[in-house]
Amino acid sequence: MTEERTVEPLLEPREGIPPVVADAAGLDEVVARFAAGTGPVAVDAERASGYRYGNRAYLVQLRRAGAGTALIDPIGCPDLSALDQAVAEAEIVLHAASQDLPCLMEVGFKPREMFDTELAGRLLGYERVGLGTMVETVLGLRLEKGHSAADWSTRPLPEDWLRYAALDVEVLVELRDVLHGELADSGKLEWAREEFAAVLGTPPPVPRSDPWRRTSGIHKVRNVRALAIVRELWTMRDQLAREADLAPGRVLPDSAIVAAALEGPRTKKALTEISAFTGRSARRHMNDWLAAVARARNLPDHQLPQPSTPGDGPPPPNRWADRDPAAAKRLAEARALVAALADEHHMPTENLLQPDAVRRLTWEPPAEITDESVTARLRELGAREWQLSLAAHPIAKALARLEVRGGP
Repeated sequence: MTEERTVEPLLEPREGIPPVVADAAGLDEVVARFAAGTGPVAVDAERASGYRYGNRAYLVQLRRAGAGTALIDPIGCPDLSALDQAVAEAEIVLHAASQDLPCLMEVGFKPREMFDTELAGRLLGYERVGLGTMVETVLGLRLEKGHSAADWSTRPLPEDWLRYAALDVEVLVELRDVLHGELADSGKLEWAREEFAAVLGTPPPVPRSDPWRRTSGIHKVRNVRALAIVRELWTMRDQLAREADLAPGRVLPDSAIVAAALEGPRTKKALTEISAFTGRSARRHMNDWLAAVARARNLPDHQLPQPSTPGDGPPPPNRWADRDPAAAKRLAEARALVAALADEHHMPTENLLQPDAVRRLTWEPPAEITDESVTARLRELGAREWQLSLAAHPIAKALARLEVRGGP
């Protein structure tokens, strides 16, 4: 870890706030600059989560030695594939890469090699790994973080927002360099490289078959007819939100959907009496909401949703003791081992071995418990080689011991 130091505020980008690039000519100039630059490329993206439908980028920031900083408007420049090609051989430095990679890939920017400063911080055992905290702890500089939740679809973007955005990549490469050294000194550099490669290689998530089931508060809805109201309202809201390019919660809050499902209003007056329907956007679509409730009420029984849909994995761990006591013992033993290993290597438990892999292994272990079978199963479940080298043998040993203890 780095020693404590005096903290200095980072108030202005070294070369000032660059102009926002929003046309082909400006992008060509950025591409030329970054192609001529050297070393890693710091990259960040700003979205409008909570304001707009989806998670597209509304500003992309980059910095490279010899190239300076660039701020690119992906609305005016929706194709960054030329920039991607210009830095194809460079290491791309991101913070919390899994958040930014999807929206960067949407505009044609697809890193081949990556360094994730947040993930590096986790592997090194930093207690707090937000960018501002890491910059302060590692570099002794204080970043202002006042605009992270702003509506980045705003045009024109205010100057103080642009300053914040430029500062986000100002010292990202310097942070990377220190963390790279710490990873090397601690023997964790190869572990980090495997983790970075795994993040880059993770395919986009498969869309959920019933996304409406994630409505906040749906656990209060106890019967299938009311669940049908949730489904119909959620589907109508999603359609309207997509058409208006608004975050669904700005069209109608989840609390309104659940309240309508519980009360089953039959008239517009009854709907307006539900407090969660008093927002301007909700009132604008009252006829749509009432029609959705009516559709759910008129569905034949065989078209009603079931209370829940079985997943492809094991049940929630709090049910294991009743459903399979032996599996519950395996899970407790494996979790304790992984926690001890994580503590020994100074990192969060979930970074030493993915919790889902531990659950799936212990719910359905290999028919014959050996180092080889446990290693193979964990590898199938996405464990990296460094994780297998630390965890596979002790987990196999513990599972084999429990098997013998539970045998005849």
